[in-house]
Amino acid sequence: MDNKDGYFDEQTAARYDELSADMFEPAAVDPVVEVLAKLAGGGRALELGIGTGRIALPLAARGVPVHGIELSRAMAAHLRAKPGGEAIGVTIGDFATTRVEGRFSVAYLVFNTIMNLTTQEAQVACFRNVAAHLQPGGCFVIEQRVPELRRLPAGGNVLPWQMGPDRWVLYSYDIATQAMRGHYVEFADGRGEYSTIPFRYVWPAELDLMAQLAGLRLRDRWSGWTGEAFTSDSPKHVSIWEKLARST
Repeated sequence: MDNKDGYFDEQTAARYDELSADMFEPAAVDPVVEVLAKLAGGGRALELGIGTGRIALPLAARGVPVHGIELSRAMAAHLRAKPGGEAIGVTIGDFATTRVEGRFSVAYLVFNTIMNLTTQEAQVACFRNVAAHLQPGGCFVIEQRVPELRRLPAGGNVLPWQMGPDRWVLYSYDIATQAMRGHYVEFADGRGEYSTIPFRYVWPAELDLMAQLAGLRLRDRWSGWTGEAFTSDSPKHVSIWEKLARST
């Protein structure tokens, strides 16, 4: 694997849209774009981990100027190859620390991407980086699953996520460190190919503290993109923090 692309090399990037096909359906994309377009107003949007443009392209089609930060050159290349992709600026780098020019009305991290930062320090840095890019009153939006530790069997630390004839996906958890690892097995011609990606799971309350340290305050938290109430049984959350006027 080419280290400059992290865990999303050309082989992964080429199959990313296919493996996440459900997330590219209008039912999954349109509500996200609707929320982000409203938060952007007449301003600019910054996507952290822009990937192949699942959200950026339809958001830009709504007239919102979008700029992305993306570690993987391979993913960014697949974005640029799509219709409209060349019009979206992409800065290559780690979204926890990489800076781009200008201020933004909204910044966003969707599809659990905050977990790609594998230390608490990096996640805190991400919030501070976003705050530095937002104009006063601008918003930071995160879509994130709630850690599924209640599903772990007694004494166990592995959860199956997808078990099909062509692909297995399992996640393992280290409760002491909040480390999490995805385990992926692709089957073809009677053989399996294994790969793995590290993550760090994070709780909503922990994200709120990171936001506070960065000069952001919680504005809304839903269990989905259409404003459903967030409860103790919600499997995920969409959280919106607003930049305080006095923060920098």
